[in-house]
Amino acid sequence: MRGTRAAQRYAKAILSLAKDKNAADAVHQDMQSIANTVLKSKELEDMLTSPVIRNSLKKSTLLEIFKDLNGVTIGALDILLENGRISILHLVARQYIIKYNELNKVQEAVVTTAVPLDAKLESVILEKVKELTGFAASLKNVIDENIIGGFILRIGDLQYDASVSRNLTRLKRELKDNTYVSKV
Repeated sequence: MRGTRAAQRYAKAILSLAKDKNAADAVHQDMQSIANTVLKSKELEDMLTSPVIRNSLKKSTLLEIFKDLNGVTIGALDILLENGRISILHLVARQYIIKYNELNKVQEAVVTTAVPLDAKLESVILEKVKELTGFAASLKNVIDENIIGGFILRIGDLQYDASVSRNLTRLKRELKDNTYVSKV
């Protein structure tokens, strides 16, 4: 993806500054808000990448959308605007979140289910992830009706697939290769 290396460098610098100013947690909240908002709004992403829209308008729009930003975050926006890199703001925000989580030994667990998880089940999953890995985790729930039921848990490079669709596929493959069933 274009701009990823630059986003990593900006995120690393922002995290370093935020740690020095004891604002890493506040900036983390800002970056989560920015990443989620830009991801959900195609119009905002188009505005940030547009070469026609002036930087002053981009900044005022961002400050209007994201009220109560930390000073470090506002400074980061200024630097991105000044360097002509505001188009990678969402990448910088994602990279900041990743680096912040690494610093705090928090990993992201992605749970894919056919229906949304309730709060009780989320807490059970988070406890199980902590038990298995030894680290705390933030949980992201992805809804995919194609898995029919069950869940797919992904933590970093590890994946545990307990979905109904996987089990049906495995059963189909076993029956297809079974000499007794294939003769019937």
